[in-house]
Amino acid sequence: MNDVEAHELVTATARSARVAQRSLARAPRAVKDAALEAMAHSLTEHTEAILSANAADLERGRQGGMKPGLLDRLALDSGRLSAIADSLREVAALPDPVGQVVDGSVMPNGLRVRRVRVPLGVVGMIYEARPNVTVDAAGLGLKSGNAMILRGGSAAASTNRALVGALRSALRQHGLPEDAVQLLEGG
Repeated sequence: MNDVEAHELVTATARSARVAQRSLARAPRAVKDAALEAMAHSLTEHTEAILSANAADLERGRQGGMKPGLLDRLALDSGRLSAIADSLREVAALPDPVGQVVDGSVMPNGLRVRRVRVPLGVVGMIYEARPNVTVDAAGLGLKSGNAMILRGGSAAASTNRALVGALRSALRQHGLPEDAVQLLEGG
């Protein structure tokens, strides 16, 4: 991929994420929490495909001489995947940060001033080959009303593709835009 193609890919991804974020920002807590629960369920439902993708990443890593510690961070099994799904359920149980009043004061002229939490918009995140980070970032982004553009390490490319596919499927089922979680791939 040349620089122009990379620029076009990132621009198109960011634009579609921004459109998705606008509707996500208006989603009530009940909808976001139900979507987080559905995302957890979708991971469980797609366990076989996710573990198969992870096995391919692990084999590629072994063939490429990846160190045992890095292979362990990359490795998923049904127990680890279940724990990742549980982390989404924990996020669903958290209070909704959107709209929380952080502080406030009354000015000498009687004007009331408040600081209120709002979504940032579109958050881009680049991280190592850690599949749990893909899910954690997507879940926290959803809870806080932000669209996420994720770029995980290339060693976890297949796993991340399978994880994000399962998460986007759950978003669609709850009427939320799937582009609220996107995986940026490419070289």
